[in-house]
Amino acid sequence: MEKTSLIIAPSMLSSDFSRTAEEVESINKSGAQWVHLDVMDGMFVPNITFGPKFIKDLRPHSDLVFDTHLMVNEPERYVVHFAQSGSDYITVHAEASVHLHRTLQMIKDSGCKAGVSLIPSSSVTSILPVLDMVDLILIMTVNPGFGGQSLIPSTLEKISELASIREKKGYDYLISVDGGINLSTVGTIARLGADVAVCGSAFFCEQDRFSFVQAMVEHARV
Repeated sequence: MEKTSLIIAPSMLSSDFSRTAEEVESINKSGAQWVHLDVMDGMFVPNITFGPKFIKDLRPHSDLVFDTHLMVNEPERYVVHFAQSGSDYITVHAEASVHLHRTLQMIKDSGCKAGVSLIPSSSVTSILPVLDMVDLILIMTVNPGFGGQSLIPSTLEKISELASIREKKGYDYLISVDGGINLSTVGTIARLGADVAVCGSAFFCEQDRFSFVQAMVEHARV
């Protein structure tokens, strides 16, 4: 895979939910390419966020890629609903779907790109059988459920492992990284092979979000 500029994907989890349309507009103007949407059910992770209607209501406010991350048990129950809401990518957790291959195929059949995610305690080995069919792999570098956490260093080796497998096998998936991604850590994940940087509080705490995105891309140059 030819290395291009790092994709910046601000996560709406860290936005002001009372001003969601304005927050999405700030992403549009920032130079970021994706909008990351964390869906939590209070079961797979200890938090609850939003459902398909939230995404459907936001869709008219942005032409950017909608990157929907389902942190829910049995995600196959919801795939069609989130596809119809306007998602471009739908990512499910390997730990949450017993029939992972079937769930990923369901995502593709719904017209979306299919992603699989790993929590910090899960190994790359667990998703080897589906690497030939995924469009995106999301490496969680924090324990999912809440924003504002610090990156767990031991998770970083998964990025280089997946980049190596991709090169050797000729796969075409993107490697996304989520958790503690900011100006101090983005260079490391980019050098290891990441293509997408999900950033929440680091983005939304900035007043000048355009300058922040430009700085993230500069720090990521390898």
